[in-house]
Amino acid sequence: MLNRYARGFFTRLFTPLARWLVRRGVSPDAVTIVGTLGAVFGALVFYPLGELLWGTLFITAFIFSDVVDGIMARLPESARRGDGRWGNFLDSTLDRAADGAVFAGIMVWFFTGGQNAAIGIAAGLCLLLGSLVSYARAKAESLGFEANTGIAERAERLVFSLTFTGLTGLGLNEWVLFAVLALLALASAATVVQRILRVRAQAL
Repeated sequence: MLNRYARGFFTRLFTPLARWLVRRGVSPDAVTIVGTLGAVFGALVFYPLGELLWGTLFITAFIFSDVVDGIMARLPESARRGDGRWGNFLDSTLDRAADGAVFAGIMVWFFTGGQNAAIGIAAGLCLLLGSLVSYARAKAESLGFEANTGIAERAERLVFSLTFTGLTGLGLNEWVLFAVLALLALASAATVVQRILRVRAQAL
């Protein structure tokens, strides 16, 4: 429910920008690619240097491209053609790159200069299990099953990881970040199990 309201708010907020970009001939695909490159750059450059706050702000600015490109694609004057499957494929594929970069950046910092292996391990588990969450749904749908269920969707994982990483950069006790990442890892594991059981129930 909160996701739906938040998406509605950001859609209204970014629609003027989306129209402005379309009028200037910018394609939704270009916004998707630039947004992903920006998020990956922020995660793999700022985070490993220990710039957790600035990295989070930088990544967040580019993450919103995921909303903007979707709005652009739905505009009648959009440059994107076809039935939408190409855009959906591109978005989903590049989303995995951005998500993985965020957790990889956190993991690198805390295994090196951050000197907190527990947070590094928790981030690594989030990276692994988050990938499994996405893969389980994609594989299920490729086989004709439905697996859109679970308690750890992409939006929740990103919001919590970015928010608490940024707050850690502001001075929040880093063990709070560890607790958040550990809970996200557990929620992701539970989501993978839920999706496996959902597909099994449909297959039998």
